[in-house]
Amino acid sequence: MTPEERQSMKQFEARVRHVLAQYSVLKQENEDLYTEIEKKEEEIQRLKDQLSQSQNEYNNLKLAKMIEITDSDIKESKMKIAKLVREINKCISILSSGEE
Repeated sequence: MTPEERQSMKQFEARVRHVLAQYSVLKQENEDLYTEIEKKEEEIQRLKDQLSQSQNEYNNLKLAKMIEITDSDIKESKMKIAKLVREINKCISILSSGEE
């Protein structure tokens, strides 16, 4: 082999080693990126589940708020019923006195 051929062969070997080194670095980087993507997808799924649960809880709270009866509502209802009973009693009294 001539000195020029040896030099060309050395350059070729150096380039191949360089390409292999770059390949190893890129392969590791690719694996790291796939791992990161997997973690992000798991986090996205966890957040979606959390959002769904929060929406269900919110809807349940809205429903509970709509059917919630407070003490003031009960007192107010009792007062209205008592007023209606008094009015009915007046009507009965009026009707009874009119029949006599």
